[in-house]
Amino acid sequence: MMRRMRGAALALLMLCGLGMQATAHAASMEPTLLPNVQASTFEVVAHKPTHDPLTYARKLPMELLPFQQRTDKYYSIGTAFAIGHNRYVTAGHVLMVGLDSLWGPLALRDASGKVYPIDKILKFSLRKDFVMFSLKNPPSEASLPVNIHPQLNKVVYAVGNALGTGIVIRDGLYTSDTPEQQAGSWKWMRFSAAASPGNSGGPLLDTHGKVVGVVLMKSANENLNYALPIGEVLNAPDDKAVIDERVSYQFDVFDTTLHNIFKGTFALPLSQSGFFKAYDKLQRAYSKDQLAKLLAHDPAKMFPNGEGSNELLHEVPSMSNFPSVVARDNNGQWDLSAKRQRKVTLSDNGYIEVGSFRNNLLMHLRKPDSLSATKLYHDPKTLMDLILRTGYMKRRVGNDRVKITSMGEPVRDFVHEDKWHRRWQIRIWPMPYANTNVVLMTLPVPDGYVGMMQFAKASQTYDYLINAEALSDFMYVTYDGMLKQWKTFLTQRDLLPDAFKHIHIDFDYGKRFDYRSKQLQLSWTPKLQKIDPESMLTLGFSFFKDHGKVVWDVADVWAAPNPYDRDAINVARVAQPTADMEDSFKSTWHKVEHRRHPYDGVARNDDDIMKITSVAGPVAEADPQVLYPVYYHSEGAQPQPKMAAKLKLLMSGLKIRDR
Repeated sequence: MMRRMRGAALALLMLCGLGMQATAHAASMEPTLLPNVQASTFEVVAHKPTHDPLTYARKLPMELLPFQQRTDKYYSIGTAFAIGHNRYVTAGHVLMVGLDSLWGPLALRDASGKVYPIDKILKFSLRKDFVMFSLKNPPSEASLPVNIHPQLNKVVYAVGNALGTGIVIRDGLYTSDTPEQQAGSWKWMRFSAAASPGNSGGPLLDTHGKVVGVVLMKSANENLNYALPIGEVLNAPDDKAVIDERVSYQFDVFDTTLHNIFKGTFALPLSQSGFFKAYDKLQRAYSKDQLAKLLAHDPAKMFPNGEGSNELLHEVPSMSNFPSVVARDNNGQWDLSAKRQRKVTLSDNGYIEVGSFRNNLLMHLRKPDSLSATKLYHDPKTLMDLILRTGYMKRRVGNDRVKITSMGEPVRDFVHEDKWHRRWQIRIWPMPYANTNVVLMTLPVPDGYVGMMQFAKASQTYDYLINAEALSDFMYVTYDGMLKQWKTFLTQRDLLPDAFKHIHIDFDYGKRFDYRSKQLQLSWTPKLQKIDPESMLTLGFSFFKDHGKVVWDVADVWAAPNPYDRDAINVARVAQPTADMEDSFKSTWHKVEHRRHPYDGVARNDDDIMKITSVAGPVAEADPQVLYPVYYHSEGAQPQPKMAAKLKLLMSGLKIRDR
């Protein structure tokens, strides 16, 4: 999937802890300085959601949480401090927790528990990771003096206010400076004073109680922490938000990565909501632009027209009803990729299969027989309630995990049409307690749904959404179901892919079955195979070239008398391989073209199934580009004359239109 990663965060870990408490360490700051430090340092908080749209299998055991955590109306985000004249500073990444947040707006809370709303954002730098802001009705004139020329190897104090339990001060040394990673435009301060989750945005003080830096990051590999020198905050331009940071983008189907600069500015001051609106506009435009550039980066290697695509365009790699993703492997070949993991049984012959592709949850839902297909296709709550029966989504409370049984109605519900004109239903459900959105992208199929689900932090939901839409172009889907399911499915005209405009399926139980498409016409009667409500029909859609243009269309038609028999009829498309393809493709084509075994119309036994195969299409002398092997399978030992007669019946109802 597409990933957005801050350049500095590749080597460093942010200290923003969302309420994780720091552990106190003995410190020796002059006691007379402590009252001012306490009065000038605040906890950054966000109001907890007042409404939970989720339903759980049982009452949440909130008593397992610490008393303060379960009774607090706020989430603890980080630390901030006052530097005078209604000016407050915290880490930029602390502020960004509020972007598209499902929680209340960010505010400051003092040691007595009083909360102060943020008024205006005054300065901001994404790369330097700080923000300066004012408060509505600030508490007092208490503030921390600053020292813009701290001395190396002197004692410093990291100050944090976690969970509203009071100021935590820990001592260490200001050990060194290190250039920032992008261009060395300034130097981070490195210090040995302990800093825990919750310290982000707090002040780094000298022995005189003066601010020398803003605590921001923790080293991933050593016991050193990082702060931005306070002079970088003071010298930053007033009334301006500056975005100038290297951001790496990836897309799950290949390993190409773009490393570009997310750059822009906008005027301040702005309210908190106004700031997020302006920032979000820039970020969304940049994300969309980077994704487009990534997909267009190397067209000579991009599926379906780039190198490594030919083999997939010359085969039907899967007839499974579990979805796959077309992805490029380490050898540059495009192939199907997905990992099926488990199957959960539902009532009335329903089930859900779940698997994964990278960080995406893939699924196939076979709807329960008692559930109306129309209700399933048009009621997202019903769909999500079925998915939740897998038990994958649980809420952690202390050491317990409680199953989520319903998420209610989605907050967004729309249709996305992919490159192949397939209509994906995209729904978004909020999980307010986790500040996370569930993005579900599903495609109706005859027996239910196939789809993909992602869990997106609220601030990253747009990135996840455009990623899901782009990934839909690479989804490989087979259409499978019983005839009674097909009958209902085909009535959902607004949800069918455009490919079905050229497909005609008609049947009369016990009498006839007819299939027509641009490629072929196929019909049979019960003399060949039963035609009942539970008879199976699978259309193996694939990607192939049609008159030089890659299309997504039916390349394999498979039918069986019911879901349990191993009897079947099958007509599959085979295209002449190109010169650069592996010998296995050329060998198969040679056998098909010249009607060599097993395509010679002679019955054979394969794992207790009698199989007989012939080929429809021009003879070898005509130099055909496309041929159609025709298969008839029957379980158990069957004589050649009977198998040949069945094959003849099948061939008599087949007309090839593809050339």
